[in-house]
Amino acid sequence: MLTCRHLIDIREVSAEDVGLILDTASSFKEVNERRIKKLPTLRGRTVINLFLEPSTRTRTSFEIAAKRLSADAVNMAGSASAAVKGESLRDTARTLSAMACDLIVVRHRYSGAPYILADAMDACVVNGGDGSHQHPTQALLDLFTIRERLGRLEGLTVGIVGDIGHSRVAGSLVPALRTVGARPVVIAPATLMPARPEALGAEVASDFDAVLPELDVAYMLRIQGERMEGMPFPSLREYARFYGMDGPRLARMKPEAIVMHPGPMNRGVEVTSEVADSPRSVVLDQVNAGVAVRMAVMYLLLGGADADAAAA
Repeated sequence: MLTCRHLIDIREVSAEDVGLILDTASSFKEVNERRIKKLPTLRGRTVINLFLEPSTRTRTSFEIAAKRLSADAVNMAGSASAAVKGESLRDTARTLSAMACDLIVVRHRYSGAPYILADAMDACVVNGGDGSHQHPTQALLDLFTIRERLGRLEGLTVGIVGDIGHSRVAGSLVPALRTVGARPVVIAPATLMPARPEALGAEVASDFDAVLPELDVAYMLRIQGERMEGMPFPSLREYARFYGMDGPRLARMKPEAIVMHPGPMNRGVEVTSEVADSPRSVVLDQVNAGVAVRMAVMYLLLGGADADAAAA
């Protein structure tokens, strides 16, 4: 069983819990490869996906994960919730709690919103992405993908490249890598770094080409134009020239090194099509791992400690 009741901040998850989630996800990945991809484990449990910010792959991944465990999955988008009528997030949480849901996945544009839900309701809360703060299940599926491809996590050097300042993916992946003994390096121009990049707990670099040969993983971040005020670099073409992953840069990495991206990709900016479609790109592996990892998180939060639920 997990030592945490909610999954809101990856820094609150111990190395032992990370290992348990990844090992459990390995079992569920096997289930996802069967012809009949369904288990009765969470039958009778209710999972609500409260996505108050646009999402396609994350919301769908959580929904599929819940349904494969036989939970009753309910999707709520911002436009369909009482928030558009002025209801506060706390009152929304209290209302959903009164309906006796068991687990809620929340995505919100404001950092810290999942804590409001956790404080106001009895259900387990999973952070599906809050502002530029954290996206813990993304970090877990990234760790799962790296371990699957490279066979280990400890001692690896992972370069996280691009829009560090606006990225909740970087905000959760850096501490997750430190927890499992990997070496995170954040790489970006100063205009895409947070005000105090050293506070992230990663090494900081601005010259991608200089760090490139040291990397076991190049994790390319999406340029989040929707979170920016003005363009923080002269042009997308110039950004791609200095920080994009292309064929020549891939050739300079270690032979076994891989390329990752949380999606959606801006082809030709963060990653060229040549790289995105190459055997060393694990982007689709990340998407596939997302279902198994989210199944593991739901199972361990709701049923992992319940022998009857696990055996049902």
